[in-house]
Amino acid sequence: MTSAVDIGLLILRCAVAAVCLAHGVNHIFGGGKIAGTGRWFDSLGMKPGIVHAWVASLTEIGSGLLLGLGFLTELGAAGLLGTMVVAWVTNHARNGFFIFRPGEGYEYVMILSACAVGLAGTGAGRLSVDHVLGLFDPPTWGWFAAACGVGIGGAAALLALCWRPASFPVRWLERRNVKDAVASNADSVLP
Repeated sequence: MTSAVDIGLLILRCAVAAVCLAHGVNHIFGGGKIAGTGRWFDSLGMKPGIVHAWVASLTEIGSGLLLGLGFLTELGAAGLLGTMVVAWVTNHARNGFFIFRPGEGYEYVMILSACAVGLAGTGAGRLSVDHVLGLFDPPTWGWFAAACGVGIGGAAALLALCWRPASFPVRWLERRNVKDAVASNADSVLP
């Protein structure tokens, strides 16, 4: 018997899937097409940009399809989480919370990350391919941890190996050192 939880999970999965699919397809075919997306990734420090543009776009499309169908939901959640963590770190974190701020804040990637973690924990529900096949139905703590670990661990590995930002970390550290110096010196006249 289908419950309100199953309907809610279906709606959530379809909404997240639509966003992932649209975003991935737009990276490939919209605006500057995949070449423009590659140049943008390069400007963020993801080297080589074109490779990461393809990886991110295809991961968003693949994760969207998996989550929408409720098939291998843990894998779809891991892909979405990993992609959003990389986006959060490379582009959105430095711009504050709100998406409408210059450079786009992190509220969008935070919500999609939370949806990925939530779906990894709840599973796809009864209205899914996973349920029909008896996969991750419901997910165990192990599968939940694996999905989160693969998403975050994959993002961390990708960033460690491929992210070479031009100046963001240096500027952030300089600001941080100034704030720390001001905080430790009560007699400071710095504004």
